[in-house]
Amino acid sequence: MKIAVVILNWNGMLLLEKFLPSIVEYSPEATIYVVDNASTDDSNSYVKAFYPSIKIVKNESNLGFASGYNEALKCIDGDVYALVNSDIEVTKNWLNPIIKTFEAESNTAIIQPKILDYKSKEYFEYAGAAGGFIDQYGYPFCRGRIFDTLEKDNGQYDDNCEIFWASGACFFIRSQVYKKLNGFDGEFFAHQEEIDLCWRAINEGYKIKYNSESVVYHVGGATLQQGNPMKTFLNFRNSLLMLTKNLPKEKLYTILLVRMLLDGVAGLQFLCKGKPKHLWAILKAHWSFYGFFAVYYKKRNNFQQQQYYKVQSIVYSYYIRKVISFNDLFRIK
Repeated sequence: MKIAVVILNWNGMLLLEKFLPSIVEYSPEATIYVVDNASTDDSNSYVKAFYPSIKIVKNESNLGFASGYNEALKCIDGDVYALVNSDIEVTKNWLNPIIKTFEAESNTAIIQPKILDYKSKEYFEYAGAAGGFIDQYGYPFCRGRIFDTLEKDNGQYDDNCEIFWASGACFFIRSQVYKKLNGFDGEFFAHQEEIDLCWRAINEGYKIKYNSESVVYHVGGATLQQGNPMKTFLNFRNSLLMLTKNLPKEKLYTILLVRMLLDGVAGLQFLCKGKPKHLWAILKAHWSFYGFFAVYYKKRNNFQQQQYYKVQSIVYSYYIRKVISFNDLFRIK
C-alpha cells in the first residue's frame, strides 16, 4: 500500500524545522510531500537544502486548507493520503496500525490517530483528540474534548472504534474515496471541511475510524489562533453550510432555525465577555451563509444519513448538565 504523507505549509519554516525530523525518521514506508501555499518565507529553500528527498508541490496562491490540498493532491500518487499539519510531531510506528486497518477493512475510508497536546503531552489536543462526533445541531465535540475542556489521557480511549469525523490535523483517507467525493469543499477555505468530508463519506456508506495505536502530538493554532475572529467566522459559517449539505431533508429547516438561534446566544455571550469582534464575526458568518444557501442546497446528496448525531445537544449537556467528559455524556442522565 503506497502512503503519501502530505504536509500543507504557509510561511511555516520554523514549524518545518521543528517537526519534519520526526516525520522523516518515522515514515520510511511513505513518500513525503510538502505542499506550499505560496509562502513568502524560506520554507522551500529550507526543505530543498536539508531534505532533498522530500517532494515539494507549489500552489500559486494561498488557497487555504481545503483548496490547498485539493489542488496539490491532483498530482500526488498514493493509495492512502496522510494529510498532516505542519505542527504535528509523529511517533515511532505511527503508520503501521493505520495501514493494517486499511488493509483489513475495505469499507473503512478515513482514519484518525490518537492526537495529544504537544505542549502538555498527557492531555488530549483540542483538534480531534480521540475522534470526533457532532450533536443534532452540528456542534462538534470529541472523545477527550468537549468545547474548551480537555481530558487527561488515562487510557480511557485506548481502543479502535468507529467515529463520525476525523481531525484534519492528521487525516488518513483512501485516495480513491477522496477523488470520488471531490475532496474537501473549497469554499470552506479552512475549518470544519474535514467534518463535511467525513459526513459525505458516511452518506456514501463508508466508515470513519479512530486508531489509538497510532499516536501524534499537535501544537494547535499555529496558523490561526483560537481567539482570532476569522476563526470564529469560518467555524460558524462553515458549520451552517455543512448542515445544509448533509442534514436529512425533513430535519433541515428546523435544525437550521434552532442552530441560528443558538448562534445568537453565543454572540451575546461574546458581547458580555467584551469580545464584540466575535459577535460581528458571527453576524458576518450568517450573512455569508444566506448568500451561499441556494448553492449549497444544490450540493445535497441523494441520500442523507438519518442518525448522524451522538447526543441531541452538546451545548445543553456541557453548560446546563455540566458534563465535561465524553464518557459521562452517557452515564449522567
